Amino acid sequence: MACTVILELNVKSDSADAVAEGFKSMFPDTRSYDGCIDVYATRNQDNPNHFLLVETWESRAKYENYLAWRTERGDMDNMAAVLDGEPSIRFLNRIGA
Repeated sequence: MACTVILELNVKSDSADAVAEGFKSMFPDTRSYDGCIDVYATRNQDNPNHFLLVETWESRAKYENYLAWRTERGDMDNMAAVLDGEPSIRFLNRIGA
């Protein structure tokens, strides 16, 4: 069953524009990773330091493999350095589709 992953990030204000650009460069690798169906990021119009990523994966296990790969590369440490607080991550199943 496909898994929807919702990742919410609050980013330090001096890093928000760089994070938005960074997503653009990261997404081709994400989209080509085994199990990724779709990924996109949104930026809050009222709080431009707040990002919401919506990802669809073939399974939660495939997402977790991807996350381990990003962690091994150091991408997660780089992201943690610009966050303002802990990220929120939720795993959801679609209903009726």
